Amino acid sequence: MTVTLCDVGPRDGLQNLARIFSVQERAHIVTELAAAGLRQIEAVSMVHPARVPQMADAEALLDSLPALTGTTLSALVLNRKGTERALATRAAEIRFAVVASDTFCQRNQNMDSDDSIAAFAAIAPMVRDAGRSLTGIIATAYGCPFEGEVAPSRIARIAEALLQAGADQVVLADTIGVAVPRDIARVHDACRRVLGAAPWGVHLHNTRNTGYANLMTALDRGATIIDASIGGLGGCPFAPRATGNIATEDVNYLLAREGIETGLDHDRLAALVDWLAERVPDKITGQLARAGWFGA
Repeated sequence: MTVTLCDVGPRDGLQNLARIFSVQERAHIVTELAAAGLRQIEAVSMVHPARVPQMADAEALLDSLPALTGTTLSALVLNRKGTERALATRAAEIRFAVVASDTFCQRNQNMDSDDSIAAFAAIAPMVRDAGRSLTGIIATAYGCPFEGEVAPSRIARIAEALLQAGADQVVLADTIGVAVPRDIARVHDACRRVLGAAPWGVHLHNTRNTGYANLMTALDRGATIIDASIGGLGGCPFAPRATGNIATEDVNYLLAREGIETGLDHDRLAALVDWLAERVPDKITGQLARAGWFGA
């Protein structure tokens, strides 16, 4: 089985922290992740710095990075302006977030869900013409902090719209970490027909300590893209009580023990977690850096 592990730490991992990391520090995180073997890194978010100051200077960050052969750098965008900014950089993958629930979408993107789908469809030709790949992220796919449960049929409708508009792949996001394995299964069952042979994956938070169980269910259902964050850092600044992602180093251990090759260097990942722990010690939620690797 082949999976793509995307580290979202430089974006999702930092965006909810009180400490603002400098461009140089963020560049260090990206380069160390690449050195550890990550082949996909969500490096930046093209949002207004007044709303998310932790993500300021995205262009400067990308410009500062060395050549990272074999690693795809991704930019998260929410609208046309963000897409235009991303396409003017070296980001090879554009990840466009569409929120499944209207209330959260209004708070996050100042539009409702259908408007967000329309915005995705409008930028898809721009991304294709620029020769970049396009991923549709469906946020709050398993539940919304304001509206509660989200119908799986709604997620299927959005996934179908994104693929018809030109998405190369779809990622289903448990933005606030409410899902359990049953939710992963029922949403995928609703989406199976529309997904067809398209690559799909999951973006999982471990807010209620169910993220790793959810990951295994997603893998059993055929997910080939896994979002995770170094150290388990993360959380949406527009979601109440949002906490961390599943941790890249813990996912690496889980996959390795399951016989799924990742190509990642545990020691390099652990060293980066140590570096982060010196700066945000109370935010590290991954366990492997504390417990250490087991077995050969």
